Amino acid sequence: QVQLVESGGGLVQAGDSLRLSCATSGRTFSSYAMGWFRQAPGKEREFVAAISWSGGSTYYADSVKGRFTISRDNAKNTVYLQMNSLKPGETAVYYCAGLRFLLATTEVSEYDYWGQGTQVTVSS
Repeated sequence: QVQLVESGGGLVQAGDSLRLSCATSGRTFSSYAMGWFRQAPGKEREFVAAISWSGGSTYYADSVKGRFTISRDNAKNTVYLQMNSLKPGETAVYYCAGLRFLLATTEVSEYDYWGQGTQVTVSS
C-alpha cells in the first residue's frame, strides 16, 4: 500500500509563490510516475503537472506552463510542485497522485494512489 501526504499549502497573495511537497511511503516510489491535480469548489479535478519515474519527462497544463515546476527526489521519496506567480483563480485543493507506470499521464482516472490534498488559497 502506498501512502501519499501533501504539505506546503496555505494562504498567499496573487503573484506569490508556494512549494508543495508530497512525501510517499513504499519502496517502489522510483518506479511510479507522479502527478499533481487540483480541484476548486464546484469544479472537477483537473490536471496540473506530471513527471515520469526518472524525472526525465515532465508535463504541464497549458494554464501553468512557465510558472509551475514539478520535480522529484527519488532518494527522499518525494515529489514537489513549485508554483510561482499564483493567481486568484488557482485557489483549490491540490492533490498528489501516483501511477504504477514509468511514464506519466494527464488523466485523473489513470492514477492509482491519491493523497488527501492540501489547500491553496490565493487572495487578490
